[in-house]
Amino acid sequence: MKELKYLNHYPAQVKEQVHKLIKADKLSAHLLKKYPYSHDKKSDKTLFLYANDLKNEHIKKAAPLSKVLYDGKINVIHNALGTHHFVSRVQGGKLKAKNEIRIASMFKSVPQDFLEMIVVHELAHFKEKEHNKAFYKLCEYMQPSYHQAEFDLRLYLTHLDIKGKLQEWN
Repeated sequence: MKELKYLNHYPAQVKEQVHKLIKADKLSAHLLKKYPYSHDKKSDKTLFLYANDLKNEHIKKAAPLSKVLYDGKINVIHNALGTHHFVSRVQGGKLKAKNEIRIASMFKSVPQDFLEMIVVHELAHFKEKEHNKAFYKLCEYMQPSYHQAEFDLRLYLTHLDIKGKLQEWN
């Protein structure tokens, strides 16, 4: 049985079900049945507007976003789907803070739920720095299906390792 590096912390029973899908060559069909279409936020501008809308809807008191963009340098191999940055600069006598989110470019062609999960995850870091109970509770508040979307995204990453991209989403 091949190691499922994106599903390591899941129970053995879940990993066995995934292995059965892979062995039967049904992982692609499973993902496409559940998520037939890619999202429509292909540019940095539409991604920024989307992330800003989510932020304003769910965490109004957080500092405004200054930048949200797709970044071709972020690589899933280094365990990053997206990144968040808090940049503070002194300008004159004032301290200016900037909040930035960068999403791996490979997510330009994935289902809406996957993109939302990544954006929600990065937004949650603006309130909760660590991956703790409060962090995941905030993620679930912003996207009630957060954990399912994370699992399905991990299935897609497994598919990428085994077979490559799903052509239907491109």
